[in-house]
Amino acid sequence: MRNPIISILNLSLSFDDRTVLKDLNFDILKGESLVILGGSGSGKSVLTKTIIGLLAPDSGSVKINSKSKNKFGVLFQNSALFDYVTVWENISFNYKKRFNISKKEAKQLAIEKLNDVGLEESIADMFPIELSGGMKKRVALARAIAHNPEIIILDEPTSGLDPIMSDIVNEIIIKLSRDLNPTIITITHDIHSAFKIADKIAVLYEGEIISHGTVQEIQNTNNEYIKKFIRYI
Repeated sequence: MRNPIISILNLSLSFDDRTVLKDLNFDILKGESLVILGGSGSGKSVLTKTIIGLLAPDSGSVKINSKSKNKFGVLFQNSALFDYVTVWENISFNYKKRFNISKKEAKQLAIEKLNDVGLEESIADMFPIELSGGMKKRVALARAIAHNPEIIILDEPTSGLDPIMSDIVNEIIIKLSRDLNPTIITITHDIHSAFKIADKIAVLYEGEIISHGTVQEIQNTNNEYIKKFIRYI
């Protein structure tokens, strides 16, 4: 049985008078692909920012059961690529800085990661402004996995993409999960992507986890909100 790599205990967080996360308790297992599903304003992004330490909770805790120096890799919703450097420099930016490798080694690493996300070596010397939205997402994903992190956070990886490109990104996520065996935490409101890539789904509604289970368990829920979410989103 897999052990928890992240344990969330009695986690609560408020901004001013608005409670965003309400006494959350659940585990994320090592090697699991967990999708945090919910509508806008449900607390998804706040939860992941709390997990990686960008936000401090008012009460409760997030326990990371890992001694790795390469804990987190993050794909931001807007990709957050640096416009002023090339694709390969974007991908290798953190890795090169952390491990002090040569320019040649950094570029080779970036090309390998481009291949991992289904992109050709030929784009390595291009700038982000020259890329389509789908290519930017995949370059950002390549950057997130460049240092082989133990935990990958994906913030709305298919937002703004057409259905065909969304499915390509979903397939890449599944392949990364299979080949690299990281723990993947994806936040999304895209029910179709959630059902495709998840081992488990946690549904957030008004800051609370109202359901946490396998895809089949979520599909067979009796919760009226989740049934409407599945039907209309």
